[in-house]
Amino acid sequence: MTAGKRADSAGEIVLTNKVILGRKEIEQLPRLEYIGVLATGYNVVDIETAREHGITVTNVPAYSTMSVAQMVFAHLLTVTNRTEHYAIQNRQGRWSENPDFCYWDTPLQELAGKTMGIVGLGNIGSRVAQIAQAFGMKVKALTSKHADVLPSGIQKADLTELLSTSDVVTLHCPLTDETRHLIHADTLRMMKPTAILINTGRGPLVNDADVAEALRTNRLAAYCADVLTEEPPKADHPLLDQSNAFITPHIAWATREARIRLLQTAIANVCAFVNGSPQNIIK
Repeated sequence: MTAGKRADSAGEIVLTNKVILGRKEIEQLPRLEYIGVLATGYNVVDIETAREHGITVTNVPAYSTMSVAQMVFAHLLTVTNRTEHYAIQNRQGRWSENPDFCYWDTPLQELAGKTMGIVGLGNIGSRVAQIAQAFGMKVKALTSKHADVLPSGIQKADLTELLSTSDVVTLHCPLTDETRHLIHADTLRMMKPTAILINTGRGPLVNDADVAEALRTNRLAAYCADVLTEEPPKADHPLLDQSNAFITPHIAWATREARIRLLQTAIANVCAFVNGSPQNIIK
């Protein structure tokens, strides 16, 4: 959207992250001229209502790209190598009591040669693809980008092909009406029973109950998620008691480095608006 009135002593500025500013809230703030979303996603703001009232809305793009991509592989390596599992056992004396020089009681998997399917090839998805290739993985992507412009080694695929042929599927698409519950009972049946599903995007990209059932019935090998549909989840959330579900509490974005970038850009956004040259405007 285009910039609204320049903020001055008569105007108001709101900075928000999880607090929703819908039509009702916006219309109760007649002096509001600027909304700064302290995140990349801006679904907490009713953009159409803001546009109607001449309110400038900005976000903070790409601040967490490196951190979220890193979390994807932290989760993936948790499944394939189980380093925390062994570290905990050995604090309890397991290795010291072992008769041989080594032991393992989980499958150990190599990533090289396996296929990673990436849903959404924006900043984060592209970085994940680069790291996957560094591990020697093949990469397929569900993306609106034309196949001719994809980076070398990335194969464009539709959803059916991507799900049915990938050993790892990782979600990096926006949450829209079309992508809500993109992963559900029917699409899970397309996946290999040995596949690992990773969600560091938005919780509602998957149907949590359907994923839990797929894990329970061994139709999915593992689910790794930093996001859930409801946050924080209720104690009886169906994924929390699954031994092959690895859930972190929405922390992929929260490295110190990413938070510094977030605040620096948020401050720069406000300064640019006040100076009459707004940046990172939501169109």
